[in-house]
Amino acid sequence: MSILGYLGPDGTFSQQAALLWSQGKMELKEYPTIASAIKAVDKGKIDMCIVPIENSLNGSVSATLDTLAFDSDVYITDEYVLKITQNLMVKKGTKKEDIKVVMSHPQALGQSSKLLEDEFCGIEIKAVSSTATAAKCVNESNGEVAAIAPKSAADLYGLDILYPSCNDVDNNFTRFVVIAKTRNMKVTSHDKSSVVFSTDHKPGSLYHALGLLGDQKINMLKIESRPMKNELGKYVFFIDIEGNLDDAGIYFALDRIKENSLFFKFLGSYSY
Repeated sequence: MSILGYLGPDGTFSQQAALLWSQGKMELKEYPTIASAIKAVDKGKIDMCIVPIENSLNGSVSATLDTLAFDSDVYITDEYVLKITQNLMVKKGTKKEDIKVVMSHPQALGQSSKLLEDEFCGIEIKAVSSTATAAKCVNESNGEVAAIAPKSAADLYGLDILYPSCNDVDNNFTRFVVIAKTRNMKVTSHDKSSVVFSTDHKPGSLYHALGLLGDQKINMLKIESRPMKNELGKYVFFIDIEGNLDDAGIYFALDRIKENSLFFKFLGSYSY
């Protein structure tokens, strides 16, 4: 049976996504960080992993983008969108006034910023590696710690939910991507392609690169910049476009962008 990695421990949204996407057809294996799950695929230790890449409230997951761009040689082969409902949970019997620390994954903290500002102003806010890790810390605490995590984590660790559905808005979704060592060669009528590249630090360089997409009438779904890491002020650009690399127009446009880039990496074509 193939192995699918995910961000653990048990009780994370990543585990939920892994269970729902795999539908019981793969063995699941947890990893302590997003980067470690992706690198396990890169090194051939597991077949695939599923990791969060973007949240509708709090934006992109930088650990996923950076690992894909700089620290691995893998491909996005599929995506899965999961509705997210955050909950603030405490040890049984704990009251709001007992709480001295609220912890969670940075994305979950960002998704619940209004609650933290309105109800926990002045309380220590601590980022940890996952929502389930935060819930585990609450279970092991003296009652002064709260966590923002999915309901499954409260069930798993026997915690009380003090503030249910505490994300800023109800329309909260996370896009997960499935990572594999080889690219997805399947072409459908509803595909997107993802690439990351950098341009010369000259006026009009990015405009020219994106113009190559416009020349082929290719619709860009997303663009985002991230620091290049090796020098202050230099960036790479992640873009998602409609279509598959096997489409002639997209292949031609991306090949031209590659020719005019200082750095270029194709991240995959996949259905959405």
